[in-house]
Amino acid sequence: QVQLMESGGGLVQPGGSLRLSCAASGSISLYTMGWYRQAPGKQRELVAVITRGGFTNFADSVKGRFTISRDNARNTVYLQMNSLKPEDTAVYYCNARNAAYDSWGQGTQVTVSS
Repeated sequence: QVQLMESGGGLVQPGGSLRLSCAASGSISLYTMGWYRQAPGKQRELVAVITRGGFTNFADSVKGRFTISRDNARNTVYLQMNSLKPEDTAVYYCNARNAAYDSWGQGTQVTVSS
């Protein structure tokens, strides 16, 4: 089971961009990788996923603004976030999942504010 570490969060103005990275302790090639987020007082929600074969899916709220990619050689998954909005403010979590395992990172804070 891999361990995950997110990075790249921070404070950004509305309309700005951030790229989050999720580094795994081992191979991610057998996992569906995902990004989730949790805003204060709200449940954790799916942001984007990318399957082992590279198929992607996004929450309606981020379609056209966010992209997810994976680099299996580097055991890393990325979330490129553009045109950020205040409602994107949340802790963002990385997830690695297959039939046997379900691993989560500790999260990275993203704050969108002027």
